[in-house]
Amino acid sequence: MKRTPLLFCLFLISIALIVNSCKKDNLSHIPGLLAGKWQLASIIVTNYVGDAQTSLDTLNTTCTDIQLFTFNADNSCSYVNFQCNPDSTIGRWSLTANKLFLVSDMVCKDSTKASGGTSKPFENTKIVNLGNYSLVLETGDVEPNYSATKKRRVMRYGFIRQKVTATQ
Repeated sequence: MKRTPLLFCLFLISIALIVNSCKKDNLSHIPGLLAGKWQLASIIVTNYVGDAQTSLDTLNTTCTDIQLFTFNADNSCSYVNFQCNPDSTIGRWSLTANKLFLVSDMVCKDSTKASGGTSKPFENTKIVNLGNYSLVLETGDVEPNYSATKKRRVMRYGFIRQKVTATQ
């Protein structure tokens, strides 16, 4: 009779261990943090030769239009008023396996003639900061290994989360 409670406890412990040991996939909170509307707050461009900074420029200082980058749960995204152009563009987004880079196929109209008027500004984007209210993305030459004499250009986009109201 004394063995029954002991066996029952061992049985419960073994069930708890089996249930708890199951592999849990996709536990990242990053897609949930990313989802929503983000308003552009700043664009800072840093130029380098190797690791030496050669210039620092703040862009987008004269644009009065609200620029919104929206990430949806179905992995679609949109950008309204990119580089102050009165257009919106749509695309798809995903995260790399290590969740450190954002990848987007969105093609935006821009003001640079060198790219033919369009670009994929967020094709390979390093996530520098992502919180409930701020998002910082770096694009351009963000690879970790670079030549000591190579010119590099890194664009740093700063966004703030937009409050979603009941009418939106």
